[in-house]
Amino acid sequence: MSTSMKPLRVLVVGCGNMGASHAFAYQLLDEFEICGLVSTGKSKDVLNERLGGGYALFSDFETALTTTQPDAVCISTYPDTHEAYAIRSLEQGCHVFIEKPLADTVEGAERVVAAAEKAGKKVVVGYILRHHPSWEKFVEVAQELGKPLVMRMNLNQQSHGTMWTVHRNLMKSLSPIVDCGVHYIDVMCQMTRSKPLQVNAIGARLTDEIPANNYNYGQLQIRFEDGSVGWYEAGWGPMMSETAFFVKDVIGPKGCVSIVAKEAGAAGKSDNVDSHTKTESLRIHYADLNGEDQFTQADTWVDMQDEPDHQELCNREQRYFLKAIQEDMDLTDHLQDAVNSLRIAFACDESVRSGLPVYL
Repeated sequence: MSTSMKPLRVLVVGCGNMGASHAFAYQLLDEFEICGLVSTGKSKDVLNERLGGGYALFSDFETALTTTQPDAVCISTYPDTHEAYAIRSLEQGCHVFIEKPLADTVEGAERVVAAAEKAGKKVVVGYILRHHPSWEKFVEVAQELGKPLVMRMNLNQQSHGTMWTVHRNLMKSLSPIVDCGVHYIDVMCQMTRSKPLQVNAIGARLTDEIPANNYNYGQLQIRFEDGSVGWYEAGWGPMMSETAFFVKDVIGPKGCVSIVAKEAGAAGKSDNVDSHTKTESLRIHYADLNGEDQFTQADTWVDMQDEPDHQELCNREQRYFLKAIQEDMDLTDHLQDAVNSLRIAFACDESVRSGLPVYL
């Protein structure tokens, strides 16, 4: 960074899992400077210590915003605060990095996008898989398999301890298929580049420790205009099975591609944050047969050399945020994708509750 450019002063709001990772990224990148840490509980004190101390600490978002006057705000709080915090930050003239989902309603997400446009500021949504080389390759190979595609994905988490606390808190405002599903719906939309037409979804409430109107296991199915279909499954809690909890598989007329996570797929790994993004290898299978109906080509394994861990993915997200600000990138498509994947996820949620298909 040239000496003439002052670092961007960033306010970190929410100091749990993701907030902490983003804070470490800001500390690592010379172009950013943390001007304050905000959380309602003790997480800001813990994070401040881990970062080496000395940061201004706040329990109240509004106070922090007006006191620190930041250039940018990083929002990693629970989803029910996303919309209000993002809009308030934009009105204050700040760029915003916000964890997915953009808001806890589709209308809320649209209001955030409108506020960004009005303020002329950048909003980047934390779609972490978009910064993962293996997932980018997975999407690229899927696009070469012909149409229609059959996309099968899940991420079930046998959560306990602090992670179960996080999940219970998340389920006060969202279901697992909305919170996690937006990632995978986004991936499916990238793979097909086709319009989703219809969703069906089912869900089950396997614990009394969550609100009566929510469920901690859900499965969704999507039908696309080009004939492609996809399903995604998400379950959270101490009762979840670790058999086949990690499935990332796409089939097309020309063959299939799968993410094979040998390490992450080992027993006891579903609750580890790194296992959510770990891919390790892609297996590509070719459907071509010869005159005797035997395969003409052996399966190919693509071992990913550049396999970033969770922290490095967060570093990459923040480099992208920086680039968006410095190069005045047009984020119209980025935000539209975030709103669309959320719209589809909420349609799935509606289908679970009504027991009926939802047409988009």
